[in-house]
Formats: sequence, C-alpha cells, structure tokens
Amino acid sequence: MAPNKDRLPVGIALMLTSALLTCLGQLCWKLSANQDSLPFLLAGFGLYGCGALLMMAALRFGELSVLHPMLSAGYALSILLGALALGEKITANKLLGITVITAGLVCLSAAKGAGEP
Repeated sequence: MAPNKDRLPVGIALMLTSALLTCLGQLCWKLSANQDSLPFLLAGFGLYGCGALLMMAALRFGELSVLHPMLSAGYALSILLGALALGEKITANKLLGITVITAGLVCLSAAKGAGEP
C-alpha cells in the first residue's frame, strides 16, 4: 500500500507524540524506581502503552523509513525531561546531540515532504 504524501505531516505529528508519550512513560518508571511508587509505575505502563498504540496508528500515514526515525526525538526529549523533572545537568555534549537529532529530523521530514518520488 503506497501512503498518500498529503498525509505525511499527520504521521509525523503522531510519531512525535508517540515519542513524547513513551519518553514520559520511561520518566515515570524512573520516578517509580527512585521512590518505590506504584502509581508512577502504573502511569509509566499506561503512557508507554499509549505511545506504542499511537506509533502503530502513525505508521498508516507514511513510509516507515521516514516515520520510524521520528522516534529519535525521544532521545532529545529525555534529556530535557531529565533536566526538568530530575535535576540532571544539560552538558554541551548533550546540547550538541539534541541539535544533531533535531537537524536530522527536520532534514528527513523536509526532504520527504517536498514531493520526492
């Protein structure tokens, strides 16, 4: 089944939302491990599960080779969430990593969104 290119932005948005949900789920698991908290553990499973289901839905809107790499936004999000929720330091290397990941995602989505064959 050839995906409709007009629907690609929807797929990208869904995949980025999936990355956010799975990242939040993992944050909840980390908080659960630190605090031995069942509510955080359960919230982590719920968020991660919703992210996985959303990812499956997103794959209907474009090519796997474009949409799956969008999940790498989770690496950048985990650095930001770690700093905000856990007080982790954002180093120059982490900022460089976030920049490279973001640039890669923009290039990938722009190249496929520009009507390439």
